[in-house]
Amino acid sequence: MRRSSFGPSNNAPASVVGEEPVDADQRKLAGADAVRSGFAGAPDADGEDHRDDEDVHEDARRARWTALVTGFLLALSGLAAAAARLGGGLPARVPAAYALGSAVCAAAGVLGARGRTRRALWLMILGVMVMALGDQFD
Repeated sequence: MRRSSFGPSNNAPASVVGEEPVDADQRKLAGADAVRSGFAGAPDADGEDHRDDEDVHEDARRARWTALVTGFLLALSGLAAAAARLGGGLPARVPAAYALGSAVCAAAGVLGARGRTRRALWLMILGVMVMALGDQFD
């Protein structure tokens, strides 16, 4: 069976078969606009944003506080683990890895408090990875 280069391919959706390419593109764009308009805070056809500025500021404040608290809780747990392993006859790199991971998490908390939440998240991940490395030395 030969495949014709003039007709639609066999893997085309049934709703697109027989439609002109312009009609199919307009239909897809209309579907994307319908989905986009369902999101809270999405601009409407006039380009206006319906979310209040207070909501945006509230979300940013919540993200900063979350990053701050998470960073300092991870730092506190790393310090506790470093202190617990300090005098146990383990190599010095074990509590040092926990302390270094704790310091990285504390720095992430400070960055999160200043509004750099994405960088704070990655620093928290890095700090926990350093603490996990200390756990592997254990």
